[in-house]
Amino acid sequence: MIDIFKTYLSDKGNFSDDELKRIESVTLIKKLRKRQYLLQEGDVWKYNAFVTKGCVRTYTVDDKGNEHILSFAIENWWTGDRESLQSGQPSAYNIDAIEDSVLALISKDNFDALCKEIPAFNDMVNSILQKSFIVSQNRIHTFISLSAEDKYLRFLEKYPHLSMRVPQGMIASYLGITAETLSRIRKNTARK
Repeated sequence: MIDIFKTYLSDKGNFSDDELKRIESVTLIKKLRKRQYLLQEGDVWKYNAFVTKGCVRTYTVDDKGNEHILSFAIENWWTGDRESLQSGQPSAYNIDAIEDSVLALISKDNFDALCKEIPAFNDMVNSILQKSFIVSQNRIHTFISLSAEDKYLRFLEKYPHLSMRVPQGMIASYLGITAETLSRIRKNTARK
């Protein structure tokens, strides 16, 4: 699985063999079974995590037991709780595996050291953070401005591969709608 991560890095930047070996030397591989936690609410998040295989989700659970999914992460995507990572405070989120998954983990200290030591790594991280900010901005705009049906259609357009891998109830949670509403929308769009 480390080879998948190294291939990703090579696609994103111009790394020497020594730089790739340095990155590999501080990378841990974590395997998760379906439904196994990577992070539980109340724990401090200490890693930058890259998905090499599978699918995970980041979510909260409210006082009524309802899940609110903030994000999904599949192969070649990063995941984690940046607020907990940066502040050292307990996380408000859970991250668990929707499918059997494998992740490459780099501790905060090692990640920060790599950013200082390897300019290509720092450039890659900055590019990822900029893209992540834009995705978050677009998600907020979609959430506050589109109808439930348009949210779903936008999700299908942007993430067609996820709609086949993620249960419909989780997609509804991600969109901020009920499973019943999503079912109705799916029936209506199938008729069109």
